[in-house]
Amino acid sequence: MAQKSDGHKVIVLNRKARHDYFVDDTYEAGIELFGTEVKSLRAGGVNLKDSYCRVIRGELIAVGIHISPYEQGNIYNKDPLRPKRLLMHKKEIAKLAGLISRDSYTLIPLSLYFSGSRVKVEVGLCRGKKLYDKRETEAKNQANREIERYAKLSRRGE
Repeated sequence: MAQKSDGHKVIVLNRKARHDYFVDDTYEAGIELFGTEVKSLRAGGVNLKDSYCRVIRGELIAVGIHISPYEQGNIYNKDPLRPKRLLMHKKEIAKLAGLISRDSYTLIPLSLYFSGSRVKVEVGLCRGKKLYDKRETEAKNQANREIERYAKLSRRGE
């Protein structure tokens, strides 16, 4: 597990989300889990790929987060793909519900991390990227890597 700058232990990052979407804003939410799910998270058995969030009857629900069954959990294991409720203030949920229904936004879980003993989810308010946007972003990243490599070589004196 990696460390975040503010001392949180990151469990998993959703790298595909930053590739496929423009992240306009981020929010922190708690997540409602059962004991065996938390134990599985500590072992690193989670996948955020293809997950998203929906607002249903005033509640924020995360769909598609796959938490592997805990090996020693036997009958207490839950369905790995069950919808998980995210915990935020009602006003924040209402604001997000308005944005995703009116504009072309979607809510994507960007990362899961431990904040003390609690599991938190970083949720991003995202807009989809077109293919040409992805190419442009990749070209910028490639140019930055080239610049860094040349700068590193020049510092060594080669």
